[in-house]
Amino acid sequence: MADPEIRSFEDFWPFYVRAHRKPLTRTLHAIGTSVGAAVALAGLATGRRRLVPTGFVIGYAFAWYSHFFVEGNKPATFGHPLYSFKADWIMLGKILSGTMDAEVARWTADEESPAPASERAPADLVGDGVLH
Repeated sequence: MADPEIRSFEDFWPFYVRAHRKPLTRTLHAIGTSVGAAVALAGLATGRRRLVPTGFVIGYAFAWYSHFFVEGNKPATFGHPLYSFKADWIMLGKILSGTMDAEVARWTADEESPAPASERAPADLVGDGVLH
């Protein structure tokens, strides 16, 4: 998958979604993000600070495995680490709310002639970038 010119998170989101087409990829991301966050937060809560980076390693291990061995593409983290981190949390929220499959269908249905980012940015990503 070619990495398009990305100037904003709104440009990044469709690229990210297309890189997570397979349900198993999304499931592994959700597990990694959840377990990694739990380990990092437990480290902060208990004063065992070495667990914080361990949480990140766990999260990225699940994600990278899913890209290399399930999806067959390159993790978006390599080119856009901050956008990717933000998108992981948005995707987790959409998985938990049951809306991520529709998001994938939306961004993969008509890849031949996508609209400009300003016309296709999801309403919950426009503006302040906070889910509404």
